[in-house]
Amino acid sequence: MVERTLGAVTTIRCGHACSPITRASVSIVDSQSTLRSAMAALPPFHVSVGQVTAAALGRSWHPGCPVAPAGLRRLSVSYVGFDGRAHTGELVVSASVTTDVTVVFRRLYAARFPIRRMLPVSHYGGSDDRSAAADNTSAFNCRAAVAAGPPRWSAHAFGTAIDVNDVENPYIVGTRVIPPAGAAFRDRSRVRPGMAVRGGILVRAFASVGWLWGGRWAGTPDYQHFSRTGG
Repeated sequence: MVERTLGAVTTIRCGHACSPITRASVSIVDSQSTLRSAMAALPPFHVSVGQVTAAALGRSWHPGCPVAPAGLRRLSVSYVGFDGRAHTGELVVSASVTTDVTVVFRRLYAARFPIRRMLPVSHYGGSDDRSAAADNTSAFNCRAAVAAGPPRWSAHAFGTAIDVNDVENPYIVGTRVIPPAGAAFRDRSRVRPGMAVRGGILVRAFASVGWLWGGRWAGTPDYQHFSRTGG
């Protein structure tokens, strides 16, 4: 068999009629093969659960919060990033919901739902705004609810709520978009990777363990927010 390259076309003389193979075609085949290999190479889902301390929680916790550090757990959990690769993130949640959270993120991992990053809010000095601006997926943060009416604890202060991909799933409060970069995702009819949409894998994964989605809130949809209590 003789192979000869002419310009952008590689011709193979094999004694029979052969179709020319363009370099573009080869590139497409190679890209598809690489994608299949990457998909197949995803390692098994992993989760581990550990204790947390007040020191580790940093500014995300303080005396007077509705749950003590002893009532929280740190989950080290697998997730798929926007690069299609496996990563390990951390969530701090109530000890009472570790099983629920494990089920949810196992399903998201299997479906290869992309998550930007996953770090405890303590990494951002306890600032919900900084965490949201970083498109961070997080859970516990001892703070008040961002809502009208008398001050009250957020479900995050109990470790029973999780915000996922804050930029792709912003909280809409009148003309305010939290985080501001989420304004690019205010139009929910144009579905893009990482978004929470009705009937989508993210909403269904949380619904499978009985958690409710803030995206259903009339007037002030909180697309990033999922909680056990619905608040």
